[in-house]
Amino acid sequence: MKKEIRTVCYDEELQIETYRFEGIEQPFPNHFHEHYVIGFIEEGKRCLSCKNKEYTIKKGDIIVFNPGDNHACVQSSNEKLDYRGFNISKSTMLNLTDEITGKKALPGFIENVIQDDELACCLSSLHKMVMSGLAEFEKEEKFILMISLLISKYGRPFESCIAECGNEIDRACKFIEKHYSEHICMDQICTCAGLSKSTLLRAFTKSKGITPYRYLQTIRINEAKKLLEQGVAPIEAAIRTGFSDQSHFTNFFSTFIGLSPGVYREIFFDSNLKESEGDRNEK
Repeated sequence: MKKEIRTVCYDEELQIETYRFEGIEQPFPNHFHEHYVIGFIEEGKRCLSCKNKEYTIKKGDIIVFNPGDNHACVQSSNEKLDYRGFNISKSTMLNLTDEITGKKALPGFIENVIQDDELACCLSSLHKMVMSGLAEFEKEEKFILMISLLISKYGRPFESCIAECGNEIDRACKFIEKHYSEHICMDQICTCAGLSKSTLLRAFTKSKGITPYRYLQTIRINEAKKLLEQGVAPIEAAIRTGFSDQSHFTNFFSTFIGLSPGVYREIFFDSNLKESEGDRNEK
């Protein structure tokens, strides 16, 4: 039986999270990210749901999620998942797009599941360079090439890839985003949106692809990630993002992200420690 291995690192030069999940059986519930996700299936087969569409993803498929794309996946065979991926923040993508196109505007990608041998080769090569700690500029060159291929073949303005959302649902989202760290109830969201509970649930799920409570969970997890990246302790991150206790927080975080909060924090702690040591050595 293949052992489950989860390897994650942060590349300070490229400003991206890079990870590999091997031998994974864990399902991932419906959620979204505030960053871009670009991944590659090495082995395994899964059922992917993204923006109310269903896909069967398998070896060789490239997965691309824009910020805000709701998605979930579960194992669909006895083959365990072997997956390589990159998380790219909006700010990093914005700077890179400016470098590539001369326009400082976020791209949107029209395909969530892609079969492209050239792009797959580039993605796999870059992933191995980052994971091995390569310091040569070949790594940056490969990163620019990968994003250039994505933009030229599958890109369009980011705004055109965002689903239209009614004013009532927009108000509901803004309320949740403002009060995510508090104990909020559906009555408050309904009052803000001007909708009944049943109408809110139907309209919100149709518009966003997830329920209001799952939206709240996702906002909390995304905000917790930011705190952990700054070195905040998991228990403090849990309190500041509205979770009832650290155990509750850890369970949700691991379910959504595939790593415990402590492990995720260490990725950035190690990166910041190396940077500080480098600064001292230069002095």
